[in-house]
Amino acid sequence: EVQFVESGGGLVQAGGSLRLSCAASGFDDDDYAIGWFRQAPGPGKDPEGVSCIRLSDGSTYYATSVKGRFTISSERAENTVFLQMNSLRPEDTAVYYCAIQTITEWVLGPASRTDFGSWGQGTQVTVSS
Repeated sequence: EVQFVESGGGLVQAGGSLRLSCAASGFDDDDYAIGWFRQAPGPGKDPEGVSCIRLSDGSTYYATSVKGRFTISSERAENTVFLQMNSLRPEDTAVYYCAIQTITEWVLGPASRTDFGSWGQGTQVTVSS
């Protein structure tokens, strides 16, 4: 069973920055990618795959909505992944879930929770206007 320890998040004004971190354990296949999907508040809001990093070679992937503003990185030895979020916008407000999935199945953009193999408890990110 994959376990996640998530930290970061909080409240920030538009244009500000936040950093999320996620330490994952309980898996041993390098063909996985770790990253985040988010769930915005309100009815009819689909989860959105935000970003992921391939553990084997450090390749990074981003949803169009965050490209150029968010940067994902990792400390491979500790299976810890970071998401640096800059130029935050009110529409980035969501619960961010650290998740793991094989790189070929990772979904960026609109998704459903079942698209991700496992995920953590989530952390709230709120961006005020």
